[in-house]
Amino acid sequence: MHTLALAAVLIGVALGGARATPMLLVEADTGKVLEQQDAGKPWYPASVTKLMTVYVSLNAMRQGRVTGDSLFTVSALAASQSPTKMGFGVGTKVTLDNALKMLMVKSANDMAVVIAEGVGGNLPDFIAEMNDTAEALGMSGTHFENPNGLPDKEQYTTARDLAILARALIFHFPEHEMLFRLPAIRLGKVVMRNYNRLIDRYPGADGMKTGFICASGFNLVATATRDNKRLIAVILGAPSAVARTEQAALLFEKGFQPSWSIFGAASPTLEGIVNVGGTPTDMNVCNRKRAVAAAENEDDNLYNQGPSTSSYAVSAAIAAGFSKGEGAALLQNLPPSMPPVRVFVGPAGTAPATQDEALGEAKTSAAKPDSGKPKQKTVAVTPGSASKDPAKATISTAPIPAPKPAAKPAVATTTMPAAAKPAAAKPAKPAASPKPAADAKPKPANTTAAASGAAGQNDPLTFGPPPPRPGT
Repeated sequence: MHTLALAAVLIGVALGGARATPMLLVEADTGKVLEQQDAGKPWYPASVTKLMTVYVSLNAMRQGRVTGDSLFTVSALAASQSPTKMGFGVGTKVTLDNALKMLMVKSANDMAVVIAEGVGGNLPDFIAEMNDTAEALGMSGTHFENPNGLPDKEQYTTARDLAILARALIFHFPEHEMLFRLPAIRLGKVVMRNYNRLIDRYPGADGMKTGFICASGFNLVATATRDNKRLIAVILGAPSAVARTEQAALLFEKGFQPSWSIFGAASPTLEGIVNVGGTPTDMNVCNRKRAVAAAENEDDNLYNQGPSTSSYAVSAAIAAGFSKGEGAALLQNLPPSMPPVRVFVGPAGTAPATQDEALGEAKTSAAKPDSGKPKQKTVAVTPGSASKDPAKATISTAPIPAPKPAAKPAVATTTMPAAAKPAAAKPAKPAASPKPAADAKPKPANTTAAASGAAGQNDPLTFGPPPPRPGT
């Protein structure tokens, strides 16, 4: 009771202040909304973009277009991406499986481009598939211009849409659930910890992804499970890494209380949230008073340098009414759920000595001068540069069956149990430079389960029981 009472007090501080930013708490199995604030408001996604990069990649694996052992090459474009990144030299080979782990734990921007070019054939085709998939899932307030979430005026989403994506990942690809809860990876002798500080710190936390750019603030999509109840929390625009972690923990703590909902018995579902459109809010985090160069790894400064640190994460957290001590009320150092997972460069199946040799070569090539390497600015956003080429957008697989009959079998054979229909009105896109007309771009394939024979029989946009987990 003491913990719940303290959680209620802290939630009031966290979510009831003057800085109203989007947040959402949803039951994963039913799609029922337990609490929400501005969940249809447009926001810059930052690195939570990578959840869609993972979705498209896992779907390509299911289709047989690639495998986890598919070997991709670090291109000059990939190597030029701004941090956070692995920093491998041009020409380095990485399997899709290793690239996905680096993407989810290190939030490596270069690996996002490596994956996009490897899975999609080229970057525009992959981005087109990201947008096709978002449309098929009902993410009506989302648009992508790159696979890693680096600043772009035309890359935006909503808390509602991110919850839809999280549910799709959970129920369409349950066999890959471990990818979203890896506490750390080990590359050679270096251990890299997941930026999602809920993992192994909040009891029951089991995914998903953090994000940060100056314009978005600190974002988080997180999941947690207790007593067979799984929740999804979305926090957008938190003032610091520690604040987003605490806010999510506080939401989870409320959501796990029996029969709790701010809406009572009339809890809406995700389909009841309307994406309002408009221009995303610019948080301008990096230009605020006393701020230093904020980055995705700000919580490294907080947790690795001790209580005397004066990093931006600490000063912003204190200013917002949070502190490391308050966070400890719900967060604790739990026993590691698993040891750091080994990742490597080069093909799968090679001996560790060969992997270490390949890693040395990747580091050597990366150490060569590169005058064209861009760095992330403290300016909020930069104009979008990823234009879709309709002629190249040949990958238009829709992993979500639509309620229309079709000859092809459904790609995503696992049915998502609850509703997440698009809002009635498509939100207006932020102003941007003209782009090629997208009318010629192939739309996502409309598919149904071949065995059903009836339109909409396995439509994941309808309510139903959760799918069985593999092996059950």
